[in-house]
Amino acid sequence: MRIRRAEAADLPRLQDIERAAGEPFRELGMVEIADDEPPATAVLERYRAAGRAWVAVDGDDRPLAYLIHDSVDGAAHVEQVSVHPDAAHRGLGRALIDHLGERAAAGGLTGLTLTTFAEVPWNAPYYTRIGFRELAEPDLTDGLREIRRTEKEHGLDRWPRVCMRRDLPRDDPR
Repeated sequence: MRIRRAEAADLPRLQDIERAAGEPFRELGMVEIADDEPPATAVLERYRAAGRAWVAVDGDDRPLAYLIHDSVDGAAHVEQVSVHPDAAHRGLGRALIDHLGERAAAGGLTGLTLTTFAEVPWNAPYYTRIGFRELAEPDLTDGLREIRRTEKEHGLDRWPRVCMRRDLPRDDPR
């Protein structure tokens, strides 16, 4: 497995990954999430062109997982990370998140943030296992509050949601 920047030719595959990754939500009764359309290619292209789209690829250079991110209040915000179910349980999502963490720390950012479903096993419980912590309401930044407002407008609060953060190592000033 190798991580590289997403290329324009990858974008339809990223949509396929997103659709496939949504299917397990159906089994939890979250049909609306399973049926949700992936980001449009124009949206993915904006992330790609800005250098904020990464893919984990197989030996044939075919994407198996992807991550897109923003910068929100001094942190790298994971907008989406998805792994094709055929490639699940191989550490691809974690590798993409760790890759982003290394890049973000090198760029002087203080942490990684994301929003996710609190009770979906491969969401908040998973992120807790890889070093994220849930943020209480008073700990939310203005940017995270805005993301949560947008999610609420899109109906995502039908299921419990949380904001999470993983602090990044800082260079020792000595």
